[in-house]
Amino acid sequence: MPSLSCHNLLDLAAAADDAALPPSTASLRLPRVMSFATAASPASPTSPSMPALARRVIVSHRLPLRAAPDAASPFGFVFTVDSDTVAYQLRSGLPAGAPVLHIGTLPPSVADLASDELCNYLLANFSFLPVCLPADLHSRFYHGFCKHYLWPLLHYLLPLTPSSLGGLPFDRALYHSFLSANRAFADRVTEVLSPDDDLVWIHDYHLLALPTFLRKRFPRAKVGFFLHSPFPSSEIFRTIPVREDLLRALLNADLVGFHTFDYARHFLSACSRLFGLDYQSKRGYIGIEYYGRTVTVKILPVGIDMGQLRSVVSAPETGDMVRQLTEAYKGRRLMVGVDDVDLFKGIGLKFLAMEQLLVEHPELRGHAMLVQIANPARSEGRDVQEVQDEARAISARVNERFGTPGYTPVVLIDREVSVYEKAAYYAAAECCVMNAVRDGLNRIPYIYTVCRQENTTLVDAPKRSVIVLSEFVGCSPSLSGAIRVNPWSVESVAEAMNAALRMSEAEQRLRHEKHYKYVSTHDVAYWAKSFDLDLQRACKDHFSRRHWGIGFGMSFKVVALGPNFRRLSVEHIVPSYRRTDNRLILLDYDGTVMPEGSIDKTPSNEVISVLNCLCEDPKNRVFIVSGRAKDELSKWFAPCEKLGIAAEHGYFTR
Repeated sequence: MPSLSCHNLLDLAAAADDAALPPSTASLRLPRVMSFATAASPASPTSPSMPALARRVIVSHRLPLRAAPDAASPFGFVFTVDSDTVAYQLRSGLPAGAPVLHIGTLPPSVADLASDELCNYLLANFSFLPVCLPADLHSRFYHGFCKHYLWPLLHYLLPLTPSSLGGLPFDRALYHSFLSANRAFADRVTEVLSPDDDLVWIHDYHLLALPTFLRKRFPRAKVGFFLHSPFPSSEIFRTIPVREDLLRALLNADLVGFHTFDYARHFLSACSRLFGLDYQSKRGYIGIEYYGRTVTVKILPVGIDMGQLRSVVSAPETGDMVRQLTEAYKGRRLMVGVDDVDLFKGIGLKFLAMEQLLVEHPELRGHAMLVQIANPARSEGRDVQEVQDEARAISARVNERFGTPGYTPVVLIDREVSVYEKAAYYAAAECCVMNAVRDGLNRIPYIYTVCRQENTTLVDAPKRSVIVLSEFVGCSPSLSGAIRVNPWSVESVAEAMNAALRMSEAEQRLRHEKHYKYVSTHDVAYWAKSFDLDLQRACKDHFSRRHWGIGFGMSFKVVALGPNFRRLSVEHIVPSYRRTDNRLILLDYDGTVMPEGSIDKTPSNEVISVLNCLCEDPKNRVFIVSGRAKDELSKWFAPCEKLGIAAEHGYFTR
């Protein structure tokens, strides 16, 4: 296995010994916002610990901001907070009174109005700092590399098919646009970051390269990264031509978070296969040793904002809608699905399962109904249009085959739907069907469970629910009471829907209570608080270590060494060697006696001569320690009669 140490660590340490360590700001560009506490020497163990009210810098692709046109308002828009985004909801789990700064791009409707005046207005009124990207750069970054290369690949879609089916082949120019956009985010963070105090929390795959850019500028920056998408198996991830760059970027964070153990396991496997890195699990924490730093891996799915959702469910608008839906679907068995329009949500497969259900169970015709709400697509392209066309075609065929006057088995709603109307459908439906073929988490089943529980409009209705859930969705492990299905099997999904409709009320209540207990206790505040505390824990040793940056571009990494690390100087070793009468010399073979990159591993005559010279000294006991087989080592070192050999990592000893 290749050595994980840095080749020039001794030179770095020697330079540190010859000259006093400079202050932390000597070689770094000073940020515009800096507290007095950062003047303390970062190498001193007595530097101030993490402040209780350290600022949290939340970096996401989009700012949690809504913009509605209004000619009478400043800049021609009324700006409000988008409380439905995770980036804003997580504030409920941060320490009370801690300042929070959001950094991200503007909503598309106001992106063309970006100016210093608008940025200052949003910073002063919302604590939002926009990242202003040119329209063409943002399109190549977001719609090009992120949405049509990286996002499909993270969802296990290899770019082997035409781009019309969702995936683009790797394009180096688009990757450079991705790096340029991430560098622009780093520039914005650099303007305001106080690296010794602030906690930086980066969100999702759009900003995969950002930890490297920040680590290069601020070696001691406290950086956390949470991936809201799946992390694919190493076989898939290793197909990315720039896989090392992206993996190093994640390792340049102090804390890396995933929704499920499977995603974390795939990440650890990729680190092992690409870099030879191993991990350790201690006291519930998973850590990867990377050039002297410990990168912590966290596993915890995002929850929902209980307070915000309760306010929606209890709103009069929701109650009115629930009453209307109850009356409209009176006597029907209502199932609901809410999905974004993309390749991986399995809307077409869901409609095929509904058709199969009505074929195999004629008694459900005229009673069972599936309402599918299709959220607007987040990207553009022919693949999105094809998903929409397929969903409309299948729903029309099912309705034509099984529909009757007053009965429509599949109701496809592909318009903008308010949160109150969605909550009403959740509350009115006795079953939620979620059969995505691949999804990072998907909080829809969580929201459905809370709406069924918190709804007060249907006073006499028992608190019960059933969820038909794809086993390839990130929330599946946390909802143990759901009916799990393989979404690719239309027959299995149809049978699961039938089982849900025929399930007794008592069992529905038991499953519902189990889900509600988990969802209500593991909300977004719980998730954010846990991640925030673990980020502080992962960064607690920053002040007690020396940091050196090595590498160029996306190969950059930080080497962290303890305060007592010193170079072994020849001036100290030689006198000690001469004074000693009993010496044990252990020599690793591959990488020490022989260069790691050499093809011919047979020891040269010069190596044999040096080893014999060492062995001739009666004060020396010399051993070669290797993982190689004993026969191979015995043959190579037959001329060295006094040499000891520990073969196969010490299993055989000569």
